[in-house]
Amino acid sequence: MSQVTVVGLGPMGSKMAETLLASGHQVAVWNRTASKAAPLVAKGARQAESAADGELLVVSQISYQAMYDSLGDARLDGKVVVNLSSDTPEALRGAARWVQERGGTLITAGIMVPPPGIGQPGAYTFYSGPKEVLDRHAGTLEALSEVTYVGPDQGLAMMYYQAQLLIFWSSLTSYMHAMAMLRTAGTSPMEFLPFARDLFTQLGSEGPMGYAKILAQEFEAGEYPGGENSLHMQAVGIGHAVAALADAGLETTMPGALKALFERADAEGRGHEGLGTVIESIRKP
Repeated sequence: MSQVTVVGLGPMGSKMAETLLASGHQVAVWNRTASKAAPLVAKGARQAESAADGELLVVSQISYQAMYDSLGDARLDGKVVVNLSSDTPEALRGAARWVQERGGTLITAGIMVPPPGIGQPGAYTFYSGPKEVLDRHAGTLEALSEVTYVGPDQGLAMMYYQAQLLIFWSSLTSYMHAMAMLRTAGTSPMEFLPFARDLFTQLGSEGPMGYAKILAQEFEAGEYPGGENSLHMQAVGIGHAVAALADAGLETTMPGALKALFERADAEGRGHEGLGTVIESIRKP
């Protein structure tokens, strides 16, 4: 089994260290608040002397600035830094240069599960950077989740990660709006659940409501057929939905932004096309 140092012992980093220990790896741990390492040391981890103590550094912190603060002026010659922290793709590209200037190699990552999902079936992580370097450590990282390589550009893992979160946050916030609106009419969230679950399932299906695939195909082709379901109709419809939320005394910031986006695409002369044409307005703010 391999030796690995986990840097950052918040909920995510602590769970990673526990999972690596349970998988038989030799684990060192480091945190800016040193006392956070004690429970893991009690489970068999070694207290690292510094954040740069080790050849494979798995970093899980609040941002890439935290990595800079933790590593400081340390040399990283021959070391591989696998950073699962969140930041912008451009910040990750800058971090790759920063690590390289100190003699190391950065592998960037975005893990697609909360802490309880680490090491569980179905967990996966997007990785980007030099593939040959990632491949050398894939056996260790697979203890945390499936290793999903997306390309050599160190900013790409974060783009995939944030793309998934945009879908996650916006879909679930819309679901919250829907439940809140129905609640004002006396419908309980559990009564609505079967319909919401069916819609989420259908959107990822191969059927006529399988819009995840439909929109991907339309964007790939650059064609957005409207037919009997035009964007103009959608723009009118979302206006009614926003008005219904307002009538119910609910918050409308996000639905209102969707309404403005749909209406802008319509005003740009693409109202006869399908819903997918909205992506052209997204691309040209």
